[in-house]
Amino acid sequence: MTALPNYRPKQLSLGPLEREILQIIWELGEVTVKDVHDRILADPDRELAYASVTTVLRRLTEKGWLTCDKRGKIYLWQPLVSQSQAQAIEAYEKLQGFLAVGNPDIVAAFADSLDTASVEQLKAIAQRIQAARRTREEQ
Repeated sequence: MTALPNYRPKQLSLGPLEREILQIIWELGEVTVKDVHDRILADPDRELAYASVTTVLRRLTEKGWLTCDKRGKIYLWQPLVSQSQAQAIEAYEKLQGFLAVGNPDIVAAFADSLDTASVEQLKAIAQRIQAARRTREEQ
């Protein structure tokens, strides 16, 4: 289970190309513009300017998703959160949005619409929440 990280990017919303490039960075770990550009152009149906990759990397850095280090003449980008941490942040934000509705009738209607698999997932989540509470109480 991935805990909600202490660090959160400044801006959570990402465009499709930003998400694609972030996915590449998570797979490779540390990248140059050329690494990302080459990976995208490996698909023969894709075209993307080198400068566009640079722009997206800079934008992801400004949004707080990446860090950039200069080593000699080379700029290297690394993620500031892992993919699993990003998923935890996204799930947390969605849950907060759902809970912000605050209308018990809407929550009940949602609960009534769950299928058996969803109910099993909710039971597993409830067990993890109870275990986390017990751990907190023991500390």
